Amino acid sequence: MARYNRIEVIEQMKVTGIVPVFHHHDINICKKVIDACYKGGIRVFEFTNRGEGAFRIYDELNQYISKNLPDLILGIGSIIDAPTAALYLSAGANFIVSPIFNPEIAKICNRQKIAWVPGCGSLTEINNAEEMGADLIKIFPARQVGGPEFIKAVKGPCPWTNIMPTGGVNPNESDLKDWFSAGAHCVGMGSKLITSDIINNSNYDDLTHSVRIIIDNIKLLTQ
Repeated sequence: MARYNRIEVIEQMKVTGIVPVFHHHDINICKKVIDACYKGGIRVFEFTNRGEGAFRIYDELNQYISKNLPDLILGIGSIIDAPTAALYLSAGANFIVSPIFNPEIAKICNRQKIAWVPGCGSLTEINNAEEMGADLIKIFPARQVGGPEFIKAVKGPCPWTNIMPTGGVNPNESDLKDWFSAGAHCVGMGSKLITSDIINNSNYDDLTHSVRIIIDNIKLLTQ
């Protein structure tokens, strides 16, 4: 069972401003990445449902976090159908992120008051997702969809829409400024944050340092 309701999840995403997005087949590497991000200030983390064994790894990570990092909110991403969403909810997923808009996923999440973050690429999709109960919209792939200008355009007629751009978000201050000035609720960041160099060379202290800088920059941009 989830330990956090959807209001708590969406609010914490805004407080931190960044949601790391990561998957690896090695459970020990996953734990080290999560620990490093946590030390840097991360309190919401998205593990992605990719590759064989993803569910087994997620289940073990969730138990590890519940025991060692109880104030870290773990959710699952890359969910494209309702049965898979139900599987992860049974393992205690605190939120579901999808690259697409699938109303059937919404129904399952809404029944359990779980945060559902669908991927949308147009204002019509965003409107339909919000009608289905989405409190946060994932713009994906954010850079290709239109970048910060797309968010700014959406927020014009729909200022109530909460948007998390994912895909093409860079960790430097200039790029973060563009996204948050446009009205981003938070940003999702994967390989631009958790680089192959960090993984291959076990530079987890560098990851912690990068996360701290990013969170500090976001706080300055949103205060």
